[in-house]
Amino acid sequence: MGETVFFSVVIPTYNRQPILEKCLRALEVQELSQRSSVTNYEIVLVDDGSTDGTLEWLAAHKEEFPHVRWFQQDHAGPAAARNLGVEQALGDTIIFIDSDLVVLKNFLQAHANALLQGQEKLGSDRFFTYGAVINTCNFDNPTAEPYKVTDFSAAFFATGNVAIPKHWLEKAGLFDTSFQLYGWEDLELGVRLKKLGLTLIKCPEAVGYHWHPAFKLEQIPRLIDQEIQRGRMGVLFYQKHPTWEVRMMIQMTWLHRLLWGILSLNGTLNERTMAPLLQWLINLGKPQLALEIARIFLNWYNVKGVYEAYAHIKY
Repeated sequence: MGETVFFSVVIPTYNRQPILEKCLRALEVQELSQRSSVTNYEIVLVDDGSTDGTLEWLAAHKEEFPHVRWFQQDHAGPAAARNLGVEQALGDTIIFIDSDLVVLKNFLQAHANALLQGQEKLGSDRFFTYGAVINTCNFDNPTAEPYKVTDFSAAFFATGNVAIPKHWLEKAGLFDTSFQLYGWEDLELGVRLKKLGLTLIKCPEAVGYHWHPAFKLEQIPRLIDQEIQRGRMGVLFYQKHPTWEVRMMIQMTWLHRLLWGILSLNGTLNERTMAPLLQWLINLGKPQLALEIARIFLNWYNVKGVYEAYAHIKY
C-alpha cells in the first residue's frame, strides 16, 4: 500500500435486488476529498445465481452505475462469489460489504484515511480496517438507525465492512469454498490472516447500515435452519483450526451447552411455547426485542447443531 489507493468494493449478491439498488446508489455518490489518497474506485458485483431479475435490472440501469462491473456464477455461496470478485478486481485494496448494506457518503474516504494512518503507525500494510455495522429494518431510510448495544461485534475479520490489501487475501488463499452452508467462511479466513501477522484497525467512521426485514414469526423456520447450518459449518471451522478460541467462537463448549440449556429450559422455551410472547412484542412495534428474545432458542438450536455435527464426524 503506497500513498494512494484504488479500491475494489467486492459485493456478492443473491436475490436482493430491492436493497441492492440502495446499496449501489449509496456507493455511486461517495464524496472523496480533493486531496484524497483514493485515485479511483470500482464496484465489483458478483451475482450468485439470482432468480429475482437482478441481472436484468442491472442491464436496464447500467448508465446509472458507472463504477459497477458485474459478474455472474451458478449459485455456489458467498465464499465462491467473493473469490470471483477478488480475482476480477482491478484495485490494490479490497473492500468487502454485503449487498444489503447501505453506506454513508464518506465511507470510502474513511477507510482510506484509516488505511494510511495505519500504514504510518505500523510502518507496513500488515493490517486491515474494520468499519462499523448498524443493523436496521428501516427500508425507506436505513441510515436513520442509531447505534445500539446489540450492534457491537467482537469479530476479528468479518466481510460486512472491511478493507484489506489484495495481496494479503491472495497470500492467505482467499475464502474456503467448502463452507457452502450458512456461516463462518469469513471468520475462518480471519484465522489464516491472523497467522500471517495481520492486525485489525477499527474504523468507526466508515459506517454501513445492514438492512434486514422486521422480524416476524414466519421467519423462524428459516432462522432455525440457519442456526443448524451454522453449527455444521462451525464444526468444519474447528476441523481446520482445532483450537480453544475456535471452540468458543462456534459455541462448542460445556459452558455454551449449559448456558443455552438453562436459558431455554433444555429446549422447553422454543418457537412454539414462546410464539405468543414474540407475537405480542411484534404487535407492540418491538420486533427487534422479539428477535433478541428468540435468540434464546435459536442459540440452543445452534449448540445442538454443533454437537450433532461433531458427533457425526467423530463416529
